[in-house]
Amino acid sequence: MEGTGLGHPLLHRDKCVRNDIQIPHSNYFLIITGANMAGKSTYLRMAGVNFLLACMGMPVCAEALTVYPAHLVTSLRTTDSLISNESYFFAELKRLKMIIDRLNAGERLFIILDEILKGTNSVDKQKGSINLIKQLVKKGACGIIATHDLLLGTLSATFPDNIHNRRFEADIKNDELTFTYKIRDGVAQNMNATFLMKKMGISGGEES
Repeated sequence: MEGTGLGHPLLHRDKCVRNDIQIPHSNYFLIITGANMAGKSTYLRMAGVNFLLACMGMPVCAEALTVYPAHLVTSLRTTDSLISNESYFFAELKRLKMIIDRLNAGERLFIILDEILKGTNSVDKQKGSINLIKQLVKKGACGIIATHDLLLGTLSATFPDNIHNRRFEADIKNDELTFTYKIRDGVAQNMNATFLMKKMGISGGEES
């Protein structure tokens, strides 16, 4: 999937910030890091919606877009279920297992994942996420993974031909938080949770 000037078709054209995407071959992933509210999830939805529209032969919200048709599989809004007695974490594991099973069956998949393994502790999440990404790369999949875990950005050193780091930044200047919503190369440098908690009076900003 390679395109320029992509936007989300449900955002008003006067407010929609356009971004590019480059996934040059089938065994390739973009790992996107960034602060809260900086644009990661919107970028995932923008990519997914335009990919789906293109595969259906419909107009896309882009200046130019080239895709290779494949089955789109996402894990963006996984939820728990009281009716099925299923926790959020188990629901996500089932989704990830489905992806691996379909890859093992030889399907071509375009995969979009937002914050892998949110339902477990940080150490477990980190190890599990790294192992999953390594599996996806080895199985020849492609797609986009958004995460707050900056350590996942180190995987590009292990797989320089298969993983590329991109980021959305929150810029803090004169005690004010601003966003450009433009994607940049590299791993995110700024996080904003503590800053926002302090601004909203949730935290005094003091370390205990």
